[in-house]
Amino acid sequence: MFIPTIPTTHNETLAALLDKAINNKTKPLGSLGVLESLAKQIGLIQNTREVAITQPAILVFAADHGVVAEGISAYPQDVTWQMVENFLARGAAINVFATQNNCELRVIDAGVNHDFGPRDGLLDRKLAHGTQNFAQEPAMSRATCEAALAAGMALAADLKGNVIGFGEMGIGNTTAAAALMHKLTGIPVAQCVGAGTGLSAEGILHKQRVIEAAVAKHAAAVEPLDVLATFGGLEIAMMAGAMLKAAELRKVLLIDGFIVTSALLVAARVQPAILDYCVFAHCSNENGHQQMLAALGAKPLLNLGLRLGEGTGCALALPLLHASVNFLNQMATFESAQVSEKSK
Repeated sequence: MFIPTIPTTHNETLAALLDKAINNKTKPLGSLGVLESLAKQIGLIQNTREVAITQPAILVFAADHGVVAEGISAYPQDVTWQMVENFLARGAAINVFATQNNCELRVIDAGVNHDFGPRDGLLDRKLAHGTQNFAQEPAMSRATCEAALAAGMALAADLKGNVIGFGEMGIGNTTAAAALMHKLTGIPVAQCVGAGTGLSAEGILHKQRVIEAAVAKHAAAVEPLDVLATFGGLEIAMMAGAMLKAAELRKVLLIDGFIVTSALLVAARVQPAILDYCVFAHCSNENGHQQMLAALGAKPLLNLGLRLGEGTGCALALPLLHASVNFLNQMATFESAQVSEKSK
């Protein structure tokens, strides 16, 4: 299938201009910390000194997972469609935080095991009523996986803004994400699995054993998109496609927690330069996310103990993007303020 070619944002001339603009603000060098590196990164992504945040949006992808048949979740599969209904009723945390930050929210049915019918506010991109049980067979065919990637690319291309956050909903998707993490990083399964929606220690061990058995069963899946098709979810595949297209369009990618990062992990194995475009919103409290971030060389903006998903971390990190752009555009320089640099 067609995979966008993503160029690196590396540009020595522009980087020097951005460094000069940042360092000449009325402040001690480096005193705005992460906001300074964030402003520079956004400038390099947008390929300009005149940075801006316009029409940010968060895409929340929902789908179900056949592996729930193995008893790997503390919640029943019906919670997926019930939470989608909550999104549509504007009652979820992501609705609150997106509204608070003037951020558009789009909810996508990538493969929920429920028929919603035509609904205002729901984008129907359903490719199946969930994946197959990867403990028994591949989660989806390669063709279905590629269709999900293509659907995600189309969704990203349709957005007018220059910042896209990614969120998800799908009972069982921490199991899929942990399997992807293990296969694509080599980190032991025991270090990839976590409580998900609230499993006990015994439940976490059971999840680990289910993944280990599935990995042994599907040992032939090695190439990134084959790994995605074998162990992933429709929402994860659709996110990966949207990320690839968004980066091709030089948009800022706001990456949420464990499941979203697993989608990025796949995309980065296909197009490594995508990481230049990623702002990692937070470090999830889900076991394994910190190691997944380390495997990507990522430094998250926040660490709030979150493990909700839905793109909530993206919405909470969005004000930091605005702050980084605003100080670069609006803060006085030493020359304009007629303040001596030595006095600082």
